Amino acid sequence: MQTPLKITSFKNKLNSPLIKKGISILQINLGKRCNLACTHCHVEAGPKRTEELSFEVCEQLISLIHKFPEIKIVDLTGGAPEMNYGFKPLVEAARATGKQVIVRSNLTIYFEEGFADLPEYFAQHQIRVVASLPCYLADNVDKMRGVGVFDSSVKALQWLNKLGYGKEPNLILDLVFNPQLPTDEKFSLAPEQTNLERDYKMFLQEHFNIVFSNLFTITNLPVGRTKMHLERRKLYTSYLQFLESYFNPGTVEHLMCRDELSIDYLGNVYDCDFNQMMNLPAKNRNGETLTVSKLLKADSLDLINEIQTAAYCYGCTAGCGSSCGGALL
Repeated sequence: MQTPLKITSFKNKLNSPLIKKGISILQINLGKRCNLACTHCHVEAGPKRTEELSFEVCEQLISLIHKFPEIKIVDLTGGAPEMNYGFKPLVEAARATGKQVIVRSNLTIYFEEGFADLPEYFAQHQIRVVASLPCYLADNVDKMRGVGVFDSSVKALQWLNKLGYGKEPNLILDLVFNPQLPTDEKFSLAPEQTNLERDYKMFLQEHFNIVFSNLFTITNLPVGRTKMHLERRKLYTSYLQFLESYFNPGTVEHLMCRDELSIDYLGNVYDCDFNQMMNLPAKNRNGETLTVSKLLKADSLDLINEIQTAAYCYGCTAGCGSSCGGALL
């Protein structure tokens, strides 16, 4: 009889509690509406989803952006953030207060009816574009994201380049690499980020005359559709054990959950986007869950002491580490 695989509690793996630092990043998930339904999407977004930000929560978030100068970055995600209510009001509130805005774009949205103005809008407001391109080979991208997505992504990147993205210092264009989802126990971490960035730049320049600023390598965390994919193949526990086996304590100091708040479309507060998708809310020192309205009432962003953790946190701490900004080391 096979011995069941055991995963060490992430909390027990650490020598001390994972403590929040001062908040400087506000990551807002505007909703689950998206024009794509990618196989690795941890948000489980897609064309049939209707959940999105409300007017009330949007107004609260705008108040939060204006109220707290310590917020340096407003990071907008989804779904396709551009499709969900509140996208442009939040961009303009953040830019009016001198904050950097990041949009996590799937690129293909620019070719949907009603969204053709987006590249010019991004350039006008100097929005940092972080775009998913999980491989520089068409077949691999289309397998993960849908038929024709690679070609649309190439056209979108060329469009952004014409506007100065990837060329001018205030028009930053970053690409995101995700490994292919495993189909057996031959698991692997993302390749070394610097070398892979060089390969991406050479290939995209040579074949499509595309330039970009940075490549971010992001581990597939076993959350959302990735978790479902692994569970269907009975790989979920063994994948977690693989991630644990590569735990790197040097990454912990740099984890994205340390200095960010993740907000969902209902106004609830989480330590990170993955906790948001797994419904593991952030808690204040009294063990109470938080909302944007509670932050405004308390006149503070720093109500959280200990960060909520789970087994999938091994995905952020394996090898060189992984975050929304790529490798941590």
